[in-house]
Amino acid sequence: MKRINGCQDIESTYDIIVVGAGPAGMNAASTASASGLSVLVLDENATVGGQIYRNVTASPLRDRSIVGPDYWQGEKIAARFEASACHYAPGAVVWHLDKERTIGVALGEASRIVSARHVIIATGAIERPFPVEGWTLPGVMTVGAAQILLKSSAAVPRGRAVLAGTGPLLWLYAWQCIQAGAPPSAILDTTPRGNWLSAMPHLPAFLSSPYLGKGLALLRAVRSKVRVVSGVTELAIKAHSPGLSIEFRRGSRSESIAADHVLLHQGVVPNVNLVSAAGCDLIWDETQAAWQPQTDAHGLSSVPGISIVGDGARIGGAELAAMRGEIMGQHLAQQLGGERRVDSNGAQLTPKVKAYERGRPFLDALYRPTQAFRVGAPSAIACRCEEITCGQITETVRALDVAGPNQIKAFLRTGMGPCQGRYCGATVSELIAAARGIPMSDINYYRLRSPVKPITLGQLASVPHNNEEAKFVQRI
Repeated sequence: MKRINGCQDIESTYDIIVVGAGPAGMNAASTASASGLSVLVLDENATVGGQIYRNVTASPLRDRSIVGPDYWQGEKIAARFEASACHYAPGAVVWHLDKERTIGVALGEASRIVSARHVIIATGAIERPFPVEGWTLPGVMTVGAAQILLKSSAAVPRGRAVLAGTGPLLWLYAWQCIQAGAPPSAILDTTPRGNWLSAMPHLPAFLSSPYLGKGLALLRAVRSKVRVVSGVTELAIKAHSPGLSIEFRRGSRSESIAADHVLLHQGVVPNVNLVSAAGCDLIWDETQAAWQPQTDAHGLSSVPGISIVGDGARIGGAELAAMRGEIMGQHLAQQLGGERRVDSNGAQLTPKVKAYERGRPFLDALYRPTQAFRVGAPSAIACRCEEITCGQITETVRALDVAGPNQIKAFLRTGMGPCQGRYCGATVSELIAAARGIPMSDINYYRLRSPVKPITLGQLASVPHNNEEAKFVQRI
């Protein structure tokens, strides 16, 4: 692997450019590179691993048992990637991608424009927005953010930590805190009770998947150490002296609990901002209640030459992402005419892929968040960047007959802050659909324009002034 430390070290064109160095991106890059294709991997993080294997090559954790054995599987994927011939640019911000497979990348204080015969988007998942009253208060963060602190700094919350929400990551992080000697004070489980009825038809397939044993052991371990309040249907966080107060309802009872830290989570969704900016078609997946790219069996998007792999295509978890990344790398090595033959183990991987896929419908149905927590109460902030509430969005849609999220930007600036809609896109779309009484499939996602990520004028001005790159900058 050749480490790229500055824009001057990036070549002007590659056979394949991979955006994202998580399990899917690393495996796709390593496999394609083995065929002799030139491969560049761009990633915002300082080390490989993505979110799930974050910091796996430089972990500060002295006790490896804290995060569990699944995390350390990332070492094998990272070692293979580091032994490859790929070019790897950590700390690289991809701020542009278009249908011509032209990429704008910022690295350090500079930027440049590069192109590829094929682009693989492996940007993974982001946490689903959880717009409840008080979710922007000091002391409140997402479970995913707290897990990043654990993996990158060996830090766990001290004092009264309350986890609230639904989804496998909620339970995994609670177990990791227990392993680290800092069990949460309580878990407020918002999983709708009716979800069990929806999930039961998928139970036989789930029982034969790899998820069963791991999931049961995890739930037993957490429930034996932590107070779990099930059936929570309403949630609000208030500033309290000292700390925070969480008011919640289950059934007909209203209760409250004091906390120093509140960690929220209600599943993850594909990170589709770069996909949308590139002009790839998105579809609404009602099962996972999320936008996802429209792809074919090989992961090819609606834009020729752009493929999407891993959780950025559809939520499946780290194991599925890694396997699908390897299969995609093999496919592209054949399609793009790599000089060397890549030994295909697709036949061996296919049964494993199917085994994991068997378990997903049960998990998707069981942990599907209720709409009440997806759209939020009127007083809850929907757009954190511009501080626009759910109620403001609903009122504006009804008063002005707003068609979709791209139109509401003109009235409220939702999705126009630094995050460019990553943390409000799903919420705003669902609020508009609910206010208009139409299905989500009739609502579009944000239409993003360059720069997709914030960059400085200095970075933009630093683009080399050769003919092609200068013309590109003038166009945008």
